[in-house]
Amino acid sequence: MSVPADPQQQPAEAVLPGGGNSNLADGEWHRLHPLTPLFKGGLVIVILFGVVIANLRDRLIFIGIGIFAPDEVQDDIEFESEDPISWALDWTFANNMMFLAAIAIVLVVAAFVVGYWLVWRFQQFRITDENVEVKKGIIFRSQRRAPLDRVQGVNLTRPFPARLIGMAKLTLEGAGTGADVALEYLATNRAESVRADILRLASGARQQRAQDRSSGEQRESLSGTVSSGVSDIIGGVEQDDVAPETVVRIPLGRLIGSHAITGAMWMVFFLVVIGGTVLVPIAIFEDGPDRWIAMLIAGLSTAIPMIIAAVAVVWNALQKGFRYSIAPTPDGVRISSGLLTTVSRTIPPGRVHAVEITQNLLWRPFGWWSIRINRMGGTSAAQQNSSQAQAAAIILPVGTRADVERVASLLLPHAPEGDELFVWQHGMLGPQENDPFTTTPKRAFIWHWLQRGRLGVRVTNFALLVRRGRLGRRLAIFPLARLQGVGVSQGVIARNQRLGHLRVHTVPGPVSGAVSSLDVDDAQRLADVVSRGAMAAANSDQTHRWAEVS
Repeated sequence: MSVPADPQQQPAEAVLPGGGNSNLADGEWHRLHPLTPLFKGGLVIVILFGVVIANLRDRLIFIGIGIFAPDEVQDDIEFESEDPISWALDWTFANNMMFLAAIAIVLVVAAFVVGYWLVWRFQQFRITDENVEVKKGIIFRSQRRAPLDRVQGVNLTRPFPARLIGMAKLTLEGAGTGADVALEYLATNRAESVRADILRLASGARQQRAQDRSSGEQRESLSGTVSSGVSDIIGGVEQDDVAPETVVRIPLGRLIGSHAITGAMWMVFFLVVIGGTVLVPIAIFEDGPDRWIAMLIAGLSTAIPMIIAAVAVVWNALQKGFRYSIAPTPDGVRISSGLLTTVSRTIPPGRVHAVEITQNLLWRPFGWWSIRINRMGGTSAAQQNSSQAQAAAIILPVGTRADVERVASLLLPHAPEGDELFVWQHGMLGPQENDPFTTTPKRAFIWHWLQRGRLGVRVTNFALLVRRGRLGRRLAIFPLARLQGVGVSQGVIARNQRLGHLRVHTVPGPVSGAVSSLDVDDAQRLADVVSRGAMAAANSDQTHRWAEVS
């Protein structure tokens, strides 16, 4: 005789392979959010709905008047039947085919529902100890795989419509062209748990981290997700797993001011172009109404497109930089931003190949700096020059010296404390007395006359530092463990001047590892030091498996 199970003795939630904390990281296939097909194909549905409404506009107005103001209805109104929808309605009513039309509508709706269900059912993903896999398609099937040991970042994107009902898109940035894998869409709380699982598995950890919110995870109702989505829009991006005092935030005023100062040069250029177009009618027409009309037309035709473009650029920059914050997490640096569409990027340790701190001339009175990086991603070398890739490389759009020091320590957590002197006093503000950087010789003055004494290289036990720029200051930091090679080259002219060009090879990105016009002996010596240091650092580096228990 069977004994009923005691409800208080139900088996606890199984511990997942590798110590997971989400029921989606168990190595089995799971389906995405049920509303995924609607959001991925929502534009087509909106267009079809708009076409139907546009063609039935007059009929809908007539029906509405008949319901709310029946005394105003005129029986002799005729509707145009030139469009297919109106013609089909007129033919249906004229031939008394309403019943068959209703059956046809039911069949169309049923076919849509079945197709929707099939599309959703055949979109699946699974997370194992080694890979994240996504497969989709009914007739033409595709399957993508992202090895966890090659994940360069995990992005959590919440487009505005998806935020309203608590949905998010999870993107794994892989090492290689077209290696990104997207999970779109998941419920926001489940997406955050999946992101934590992916980063935990990629870290090499084999013990479960205590996360109270994951152990009590439950499905929310649609009304609950809508409520949380609206609250998220008002309150911004939540960062429950970081301490408030460790978060670097960019005030909105500083963000606007930095773009205004940077755009001052463009404003001068626009005024010059507009002024030039206005001067053309003055040279062509004689004084009179025609000249003024021509000047007005020329000025407006030039100014309006420029104003529209400027507003679009500024709005795009502001909405991406709104609520911008940077914070440390157990699995890397978390970068969150966005006004309508929010993006939360997580860069794991060991994925940063170069860091560059910059300060343009116009920012110098305000003490503002910016940081950008090189890291592997799913874009080719040719795509690295695109505006989207350049924007993705910027980690700190604008910040104070304290912000830069904090962010640099997060991106390079294993940098020795003694290197701070090289970074700031000699790297960013140098050259100063007892400059430790190897600079270009005097005979290279013709090639770097403005950077004489400024352009230089310094090698420490941790990184190679490259100092550039006198008007716009730049300092590039290349961790030796991430370097892929180093070389020295000479052209004909450089050989005659006994100059050498040093280049460290790293992943494609905005940070350049080339230094030209060094003394050939210095260049060769630096190359040897970098080569030995890079091999030693690579042999002892374990940041790519940052939580692995040895």
